[in-house]
Amino acid sequence: MAKTASDISLTRQAMSLTEDLMTPNAAIYWTDLAISAAVMWGGFLIAATTSSLALGLGAALLSMLALYRALSFIHELTHIRDDEAPGFRVGWNVLVGVPLMTPSLMYEGVHNIHHIKDRFGTRLDPEYLPLSRFTPLKLAGFLFIALLAPLGVILRSAILIPLSFLVPSLRRYLKTKLSALIINPDFVREDLGRWRKAWVIQDVACWLWSWAVIAGLALGVVPVRVVLTGLAIFSLATFLNQARTLVAHHWDNDGDKMTLEEQFLDSVNVPPPNLASALWAPVGLRYHALHHLLPRLPYHNMGKAHARLVEALGADSLYHRASEPGLFEALGDLFRRVRQKNAEARNQPAH
Repeated sequence: MAKTASDISLTRQAMSLTEDLMTPNAAIYWTDLAISAAVMWGGFLIAATTSSLALGLGAALLSMLALYRALSFIHELTHIRDDEAPGFRVGWNVLVGVPLMTPSLMYEGVHNIHHIKDRFGTRLDPEYLPLSRFTPLKLAGFLFIALLAPLGVILRSAILIPLSFLVPSLRRYLKTKLSALIINPDFVREDLGRWRKAWVIQDVACWLWSWAVIAGLALGVVPVRVVLTGLAIFSLATFLNQARTLVAHHWDNDGDKMTLEEQFLDSVNVPPPNLASALWAPVGLRYHALHHLLPRLPYHNMGKAHARLVEALGADSLYHRASEPGLFEALGDLFRRVRQKNAEARNQPAH
């Protein structure tokens, strides 16, 4: 896939303007994760034990947003080296990944494929589907199926992982099809020869954690309300992430290879002055087009980088064409395009 002049120009301009912002700050990563995890677990405990409905709902909302933010660091883990934030990968798995049965192995070695230039938007991309060509009902189904994600990770951790160590064919299927956070159901994980010892440890930890919770529930040590509250908070967080996913791209490509310009313009920023995007697209996810332009840019510098690019690049720059004003506007635009494409398909003459 050849690069166009505009591809090269925008990439070079962006890199030259943000070269000093590429180094991750480990202290920011650790502080952010610690606060997010504390609010997540603290809000959850209050929501699961309080007798006040108002306090419980408020605590659950805070816990859900903090859970979503803490879980979103799995994205950062795929773009930073271990020496840039020592111990952070292990710490994240202990505080968030294993308890939520969504360990870092489910994104490591997978998300980077989404950034391979000749795979983006194709059938080899684990994180892309031509969603704008779905029917409205199918698109709604894509959104609401996320509510069942907690049940999926429980099934994987409590049943499939232990069974997979006894059944080699199941182990292979688990690795290739059930060990990645993807939206493309046809994606098959190919890195089995590089399956890390740390990933096996993560799987076993999720298995033991799930059994401990189930045993505690069966023995009456863990109240049913605690489990149901946790599932509800987790479910709503995954639903919010799915809504965010719908506006991360325009989803117009139907499997063809794309130029870098096309890839960038298919991606979406929802920057300031929209402040709510920091909640529903946390840890830099609201700068998704910028992230595709500069994948190594750490999340805590994205706001500063965006401001520089907006100020330095002229009004005719491609960069200004990648922004949406807000979540509902972007969702509305997607569903309008879905309806339009479905209407066009119905009006095409039969052969």
